[in-house]
Amino acid sequence: MAKMTLEALREKRKETINHPEGGGKTIQIIVGMGTCGIAAGAKEALNTFLGEAYTRKLNNVVVKQTGCMGLCYAEPMVEVKMQGMPNILYGKVDTAIARKIVEQHLLDGKLVNEHIFDYPARDINEE
Repeated sequence: MAKMTLEALREKRKETINHPEGGGKTIQIIVGMGTCGIAAGAKEALNTFLGEAYTRKLNNVVVKQTGCMGLCYAEPMVEVKMQGMPNILYGKVDTAIARKIVEQHLLDGKLVNEHIFDYPARDINEE
């Protein structure tokens, strides 16, 4: 297999992020469900996001699962992608923090600063 260039990796990332799987939803919540995340409580966080989206009738939200996000010490990890805001990676997300993310980030457009962690693949993001 040929070595990937940084530019090719950036293009692949754009394809993945903009994949139509979201069905035109404007907000994506991606919960890390690797074994480290599950052991730390990611299932409960995932269920909280699903419940909040349902009860609040947030039809523009899609909740997805992914594998390990690379920051095992900060599990459960959740990435929020929302139009008009930068992609944010939250760590140590329990059910209370999940509700706070919905209330503060999704509904009010304000970051939950005390739970923001650096994205592990920051070097491939365009400056």
